Parts: sequence; C-alpha cells; structure tokens
Amino acid sequence: MCLAVPGRVLDIEDRDGTRMATVDFGGVVKEVCLEYLPDLRVGEYAIVHVGFALQRLDEESARQTLELFAELGLLQEEFGDPWETAASAAGADPAEEVHNR
Repeated sequence: MCLAVPGRVLDIEDRDGTRMATVDFGGVVKEVCLEYLPDLRVGEYAIVHVGFALQRLDEESARQTLELFAELGLLQEEFGDPWETAASAAGADPAEEVHNR
C-alpha cells in the first residue's frame, strides 16, 4: 500500500539545488523533497506521499492520524520490511523464514 502519511520536519537543507528535509513519521525518519511546499519550516507537519511533502497539516491532526495509522498497523506496512510484512500476512514467522533459506 502506498499511503500519504503525516510527518514532522526535523531539519531542512538545500541538496544540489533541491530543498530537502529530514522528516519524522512517528519514529520512522525519512528524507523528503520540499519542492511543492517551499515555505515549510522545521517543526511543522506535512502530508508526505512517495517522498514529496504535499500539504501542510496542523500538529493535532498529524498526531491523531499517526496514532490511528499505528493502531491499524499501517505504519509498519508502509515503512516496515515488505518481506516481513508478506510473511506475517501469510501466517509465517519472518525469523523462521530467514533461517529456512
């Protein structure tokens, strides 16, 4: 699944002429392009989809969405190991799958 997920901007830098940010998605940290939100600042929240910040979001809405995604296991599905997620969905123990290879 490919979700748009809210995240908090931790820092911003210019990288080869592109405005990039380090963004925290409820504990998972990723690099995000800010070209669609050039005025986004450190500490603000944005909806991010496929590595691009698309829309500014207030902190309360972002926290509620992240909590809901965590409860539903969507953060693990979105940011976790896809092989581990597939093994879990199939009812297999991911650690056992690795040992059997």
